[in-house]
Amino acid sequence: MPAESQWFHSAVVYQVYPRSFQDSDGDGIGDLRGVISRLDYLATLGVDVVWLSPIYTSPQDDNGYDISDYQDIDPTFGTLEDFDELVAQAHARGIRIVMDLVVNHTSDEHPWFVESRSSKDSPKRDWYWWQPPREGMEAGAPGAEPTNWHSFFSGPTWELDETSGEYYLHLFSRKQPDLNWENPQVRQAVYAMMRWWLDRGVDGFRMDVINMISKVLPLRDGPVIGAGPWGDGSPSFICGPRIHEFLQEMHREVFEGRAGKLLTVGEMPAVTVEQAVLFTDPARHEVDMVFQFEHVGLDHGEHKWDRRPLDLLDLKASLGRWQAGLAEVGWNSLYWNNHDQPRAVSRFGDDGQYRVESAKLLATVLHLHRGTPYVYQGEELGMTNVPFADASSFKDIESVNYYAAATGQGLLVEEVLDALRLGSRDNARSPVQWDGSPHAGFTTGTPWFPVHPNHSEVNAERAVADPDSVFHHYRRLIELRHTEPVVADGDFTMLLADSPAIYAFTRSLDGVTLLVVANFTGEEQKVTGLPEAQRWADAELLLGNYPDADATPLALRPWEATVHRLG
Repeated sequence: MPAESQWFHSAVVYQVYPRSFQDSDGDGIGDLRGVISRLDYLATLGVDVVWLSPIYTSPQDDNGYDISDYQDIDPTFGTLEDFDELVAQAHARGIRIVMDLVVNHTSDEHPWFVESRSSKDSPKRDWYWWQPPREGMEAGAPGAEPTNWHSFFSGPTWELDETSGEYYLHLFSRKQPDLNWENPQVRQAVYAMMRWWLDRGVDGFRMDVINMISKVLPLRDGPVIGAGPWGDGSPSFICGPRIHEFLQEMHREVFEGRAGKLLTVGEMPAVTVEQAVLFTDPARHEVDMVFQFEHVGLDHGEHKWDRRPLDLLDLKASLGRWQAGLAEVGWNSLYWNNHDQPRAVSRFGDDGQYRVESAKLLATVLHLHRGTPYVYQGEELGMTNVPFADASSFKDIESVNYYAAATGQGLLVEEVLDALRLGSRDNARSPVQWDGSPHAGFTTGTPWFPVHPNHSEVNAERAVADPDSVFHHYRRLIELRHTEPVVADGDFTMLLADSPAIYAFTRSLDGVTLLVVANFTGEEQKVTGLPEAQRWADAELLLGNYPDADATPLALRPWEATVHRLG
């Protein structure tokens, strides 16, 4: 029998990417007072937690994931006083605030790194990863980097510091040097900062790429990728040898003994089900849940920019394995979207004729799984991918660097643009569409990123006024998780695992069973092979994504999803 229910089993988290959420002062960039102004909207939706993408002081090389001061707010977003008001106003509405914790790396403008690079003798030199050039090679020569690792943002993971003749490690941008977690001073400084935010009223942390903080020593070359020259360093930094030790120490130093309901979620690329059980076992005191990436890699070919259509059988196998693997111990996070993923309705649904139906279907399937659902801003409106005109339309560092690298290697411009249109993180970063006015109610100024041209049709004002909108479907799903214990804690059983068109499963708890059936195609589908089909045909319809009441689990219209209840 699974462990006792915890508060976050019945909770839903809403991610705010502040830069694109709501501008309050007309400078075209979203800010904290903008978030405050929309708290009633979030309360109407019914979410329990708001996770804020980074709002710390930052040069904004990677949209705030390069932090130069962990204990202040970037002036772009407001002040600490604004933040305190946001926390107070959210708490008054029963909404918790979770911060984004980015401690695998800092900005190269953080005082820690400025001190570290000032001299080989700096007391903070070993707060980061500094290495001499490869043996027998001169600093700056091609291939002289200490290892052959390829950066997530293209090129090598090592940047030469001309002054000292040594290289520093950056798994991401060259302006994001990796912290050396082997150094206990680094860990204690991070823990002190985390305690400072909790003391200020924060309710937990989403931990950015937290499974990369432990490296395998000594740092070694990885297997060469394709024709080279770069290699895959991930075996040396994904879930490294001390990761569990570090997270348990963090729990002891930061969270243990604190009253209140706190939330910790670790973003963990390439984490396995077996590893996730260890990370999320409550008895081990590491994190409450992890973000895994398996299901959002199913439409990738050789790499992220090599896109292929999603095979529903792959999706069911993946999500089903995670449901089974964490059924007895640990906990799943559930998501389609975040600030790093294209819009789900464009990616996995039909953002044309069946935009509303497929957005509701995706929500129904996800929210009825066992785990804590995450809603990314605008997802509840059925916001779609951005129609990028050309290369100059992209702003994200990952996309800009990939365009330069791919075209530099001779790939056709239009092919590269097609891949970026499908996969760019910029798709998630267009401003939230609040109404049909010229800048969608996001700003009175010029938005930092163009508003989607479909905002006159797809916007919050219209959605809230329409009882059959995607918004109100999300609201009903969230209410269902709050009121039906079977949604929060019921057992999960996959059905029709071999159907290429139908996603079906049950949830069961204390004599109550829910059946979820969903048609992932644009054609009508007969549902065959359903256990106890006649019983389910006569069962109570709890929720559907078409406005009429003719829904049956045995025949589904295009992109139809229904939830039925027995007991």
